[in-house]
Amino acid sequence: MRKASLATFALIASLGFSAPAVAQHEGHAMAKAAIDPALAAAVADKSRATDSQRDKYRRPAETLEFFQVAPTMKVGEYAPGGGWYSRLLGLYLGPKGKLVGLFADATKGTEQMQANVAKSVAKFPEEVAGWASMPADKFSALTLGAIPDAEKGTFDRILVMRALHNMMRSNVADSEIRKMRELLKADGMIGIEQHRAKADAPFAFTDGSKGYMLEADIIKLMEIHGFTFVGKSEANANPKDPANWPDGVWTLPPVLGGVKDDAEKARLTAIGESDRMTLLFRKRP
Repeated sequence: MRKASLATFALIASLGFSAPAVAQHEGHAMAKAAIDPALAAAVADKSRATDSQRDKYRRPAETLEFFQVAPTMKVGEYAPGGGWYSRLLGLYLGPKGKLVGLFADATKGTEQMQANVAKSVAKFPEEVAGWASMPADKFSALTLGAIPDAEKGTFDRILVMRALHNMMRSNVADSEIRKMRELLKADGMIGIEQHRAKADAPFAFTDGSKGYMLEADIIKLMEIHGFTFVGKSEANANPKDPANWPDGVWTLPPVLGGVKDDAEKARLTAIGESDRMTLLFRKRP
């Protein structure tokens, strides 16, 4: 769910490959191609025995395929958080590509906030290396508050996985997106997965404070910041989520925040994780 403050932004049938996903791509329905064998192998890696229990909710193979992430690419993961996607991306990109952890600009935050971000940047490469059983120099990290010139224009993809609401809550979405745009190549793309509010939800449920946002708002936000909307996938949709929880998306699994009653936990677990939009944007010249 990635409920975090600015400081912490940080198998084949069993995986749902049996039927092709359909995505909206530049206004047209498009049957998705078969999953890249290297990606399928990473998803099925035995080191993901625990993480894979959530694949039925997060559809990582379908999601990364929709984002057109290739194993030779340089990919930035914004706000890596607990490492669920980092562990998979490390396995997939480590052999031929590059995974870079992108941490929030904390230069205007407290000293403790800046220290926490610096610590996260420093430990990210070795953490992913340990998870992927690869050398640490296969991975790197940086903060958007100090982007080296050599990094600008070198990223093929940047992934923002369930983290945009945190940018909104901290009032840094505009500046963070602009900095991510600087990192991308001329034809680079940003993939966004985000908890999805109902189209008629009140502003109090779409401003990020509940974890949910409007699909239309995100598309407008990205277009304002120099991106073209490529398309969307319903790989992470969950129509059972009413998206109207008083305490936000964190009411649902895996957090089940504040829920102590066993029957209620069972009811929420049956609903599953949140309904999510999966959107792709290309850097505009």
